[in-house]
Amino acid sequence: MGLLGHGLFQQDWPRAWRTTELKPQYDVVVIGAGVHGLATAYYLARNHGARQVAVLDKGYIGGGGSGRNTAIIRSNYLTPEGVRFYDRSVGLYRSLAAELNFNVMFAQRGHLTLAHNDSSLRTMRWRAEVNKLEGVQSEVISPADVKALVPQMDVSSGTRYPVLGALYHPPGGIIRHDAVNWGYARAADALGVEIHQNTEVLAISLDRGRVRGVNTSKGKVSAPVVVNCTAGWASLVAEMAGVSLPIVTHPLQAAVTEPVKMFLQAVVVSGSLHVYVSQTDRGELVFGASTDPYPSYSMRGSLEFTEELASHVLELMPGIAKLRVLRQWAGLCDITPDFSPIMGVTEVEGFLVDVGWGTYGFKAGPAAGESMAELVATGKTPELIAAFDLARFFEGRLVGERGAAAVGH
Repeated sequence: MGLLGHGLFQQDWPRAWRTTELKPQYDVVVIGAGVHGLATAYYLARNHGARQVAVLDKGYIGGGGSGRNTAIIRSNYLTPEGVRFYDRSVGLYRSLAAELNFNVMFAQRGHLTLAHNDSSLRTMRWRAEVNKLEGVQSEVISPADVKALVPQMDVSSGTRYPVLGALYHPPGGIIRHDAVNWGYARAADALGVEIHQNTEVLAISLDRGRVRGVNTSKGKVSAPVVVNCTAGWASLVAEMAGVSLPIVTHPLQAAVTEPVKMFLQAVVVSGSLHVYVSQTDRGELVFGASTDPYPSYSMRGSLEFTEELASHVLELMPGIAKLRVLRQWAGLCDITPDFSPIMGVTEVEGFLVDVGWGTYGFKAGPAAGESMAELVATGKTPELIAAFDLARFFEGRLVGERGAAAVGH
């Protein structure tokens, strides 16, 4: 029977992952079935042989930020700690399809961060040098080079925001975010991890300063280790364990157009215009901007966002003026004061966090999952994430990443 016949008549397609009853006890409970939670569970099982692992989500797999982002991958950050961490994640993404035996459609097309004034250009040169020192390929290129990479870009000197140059990062690109979530879920399930969708954590049980388990919408679960991977909801979940996180949640809106013939190979970002754009393999243009200026848990789009986005995109590429926007959406971003994540232990023994990712959590998923799995299994914080501990906010060791993360995507 051919592929079409299977699609029409096959009644017994095997499920990609199991549906199991929630057990009363596990060795590890991971809250959040997005890329961070699924990757943590997968690497716990694959690298450390853990089997009694449950991933709990109040919704469905990838239904939070992991399914609502713009799927851009890069490692051209500003701090040495950030560059090293994201470079590891890019490396894991590069081989992820083979690792999971699942096509995640990773396309390293190159990433351009435009500079429209002298101050931005200085920041781009700074980032390029930090990247090079960490062995990451980045360089500042001229407007003519930008035009060669993106012929549709208006780089003339008479524009309102002239392009003075750009930080070019060849390893950057895009990936299919739902494929990443499904690939990790299927691979984790095959190793014995249980994934429980529509299972909301209502409370976290504590006893004398340590975690004892969680109370869920489907009953109580005992576990000595609980990992918080809930992105925009991270501070609310942490409060259940009595842990206060310096996180404020802001919506981040995005939109996608009708599909057209492929013309945009690189990812294009403008921090000054608060906009970024890439083109999917299906031909759609995916746009995003900076986070909304007010804290909120709303995931609805707004007309104000669409109008502002369209005006800024057309300043860069006026030739796409007639494209129709098909849909828009928003995700929740958990933002810390220094725009770097929080990974590791807390004052509550057994309660670990992998949160505070702001607008760049999806690109960090593989490296974060690998590192958190190592921490759970060994009890020792991996060097790669040591700088991102919660204690840095009390000890004055901030990892200032705003210069590469505000609209870097």
